[in-house]
Amino acid sequence: MSTCASRPLYAYVGSRTTRERDARGEGITVYRVDEATGGLQHLQTVDGLANPSFLALDAAATRLYTVHGDGHEVSVFARDAATGRLALLQTRDCGGRNPVHLAIAPGGRQLVVSDHLGEPAASDGHRGYGGPGGTLAVMSIAPDGRLGSVQQRLALPGQPGPHRKEQPFAKPHFNPFSPDGRFVLVPDKGQDRIFIFAFEHGRLVPAPQPWLDCREGSGPRHIAFHPALACAYVVNELDNTVLTCRFDAATGALQGLQILSTLPEGFVGNSRAAGIEVLRDGRQVLVSNRGADGIAVFDVDPLTGLLHASGGFASGGRTPRFFTSSPDGRLLYVLNEDSDSIVCHARDDAWRPLASTHCASPVCMVFAR
Repeated sequence: MSTCASRPLYAYVGSRTTRERDARGEGITVYRVDEATGGLQHLQTVDGLANPSFLALDAAATRLYTVHGDGHEVSVFARDAATGRLALLQTRDCGGRNPVHLAIAPGGRQLVVSDHLGEPAASDGHRGYGGPGGTLAVMSIAPDGRLGSVQQRLALPGQPGPHRKEQPFAKPHFNPFSPDGRFVLVPDKGQDRIFIFAFEHGRLVPAPQPWLDCREGSGPRHIAFHPALACAYVVNELDNTVLTCRFDAATGALQGLQILSTLPEGFVGNSRAAGIEVLRDGRQVLVSNRGADGIAVFDVDPLTGLLHASGGFASGGRTPRFFTSSPDGRLLYVLNEDSDSIVCHARDDAWRPLASTHCASPVCMVFAR
């Protein structure tokens, strides 16, 4: 057994914490993972944090970054690989309000952040926001992992979608790098667009195809790439659909191919789609539905990448905002935000629930050894 494989596996869970979010979480919770049973053993809670709602680890797994939802800051923690414990290194203003996602650039010297409410307006001496409209920011990362200032900020052009409450302006919700690190793709829930940027010399540059227009009112939220096929899959929050796209790794271009509902047959209630993941072997795509409170399962055609709905399973709680596979792909952890639980499912024909852990208002989870 390799030295890496013999190390304990740790899980880091970010939770909503504020009264405005009707949240009950305390901050970031650290667990030791029982890889045989899927159980989570509590090791540490880093409290006093406002809405650490999305997490990212650097390549060496020595630094953990989090955005603070509804705020205007990003924090950096040092991670002790031997014990799994975290220690706060720095909290830095990222400019925009309500940062919702962050991604570390290849090479580890920049952090890209999406926010929902633009940059601050300082002309009157008070913190206000010069929106409306979400923006993207690029922050520098020092060799010790600490954050520098915002090096670039970009607004997203376009027109708001038709949903009066959820689409008042641009709302970038996710900004992952493409598998080769050359592009950043940004689903914009507010404008029904997926923006495409080349990442060149530490800066975001609009790609030759600067965006893909999506179905009106769909609300694209997250995107996931197939590990072998030239395909990307987009979960649309507002109309509960999944969009299959052809992805050109040379230019970053997206071409829409197929749209399918993520809701179970016969479901007629209110629901919002949330997370999406392509399983590591590329054979299935999973999507979570908040309201229907389950995980939809789609089989991937190995030649075309098109999807075929193949059922689903209950999340084991209410409002599965986020889910993720374990590093070896054998287990799936579903974070049920409104029932304060993390439910571990075995990856088999039945997606059997194996273990449930109490965790208040959980919304993101990452793993490291």
